[in-house]
Amino acid sequence: RYLHSDITTLERMEIIRDLRLGQFDVLVGINLLREGLDIPEVSLVAILDADKEGFLRSARSLIQTCGRAARNLNGAVILYADSVTPSMRQAMEETARRRAIQEAHNVRNGITPEGIHKAVTETFDFSGEPRSAAAPQVAETPEAFTSPQEMEAQIRSLEREMRAAAQELDFERAVELRDRVKALRRFLVLDAGVDPAYELNGHEQP
Repeated sequence: RYLHSDITTLERMEIIRDLRLGQFDVLVGINLLREGLDIPEVSLVAILDADKEGFLRSARSLIQTCGRAARNLNGAVILYADSVTPSMRQAMEETARRRAIQEAHNVRNGITPEGIHKAVTETFDFSGEPRSAAAPQVAETPEAFTSPQEMEAQIRSLEREMRAAAQELDFERAVELRDRVKALRRFLVLDAGVDPAYELNGHEQP
């Protein structure tokens, strides 16, 4: 599977989730794997063209990319290159320096390294079709609103929260809010007598 600039934030979250669940083994990132991806299950990071000096192969970028495997006890990084560039050497030396400090700290304090255990969130629906038997949770019910206008105002508020959460990389919160918006929209179209599947796919009532 691939991550690239045409993939939306929430689609990216689903791809990462599928990787964590073992539905595929290799994720190819196009200039996106430097930061912001929390995947403890990653045990190998392979960096192609590591000797192509530039912004994406600077020492800082290489260190950040290598760090994607740092949370796995068996994490490893392979740099594919024809020669060792100054940036590569600096990244490897800095990584070794940090590892030595961490190992000394562990010995001094009797710490045994453990892997990161992070729960995988529930399956999310990006295609409009349910991917699990569990129904999406929604905090609001139709009875909580006195009018459709009040429900629409709540939808707009949730959408603002959803966008803010996505900008802060809180994708799980963003998806939770997205599901609440979808549920409220479903209540609205049911109340109006519109086929929910038709309306939720972006069509207007005939």
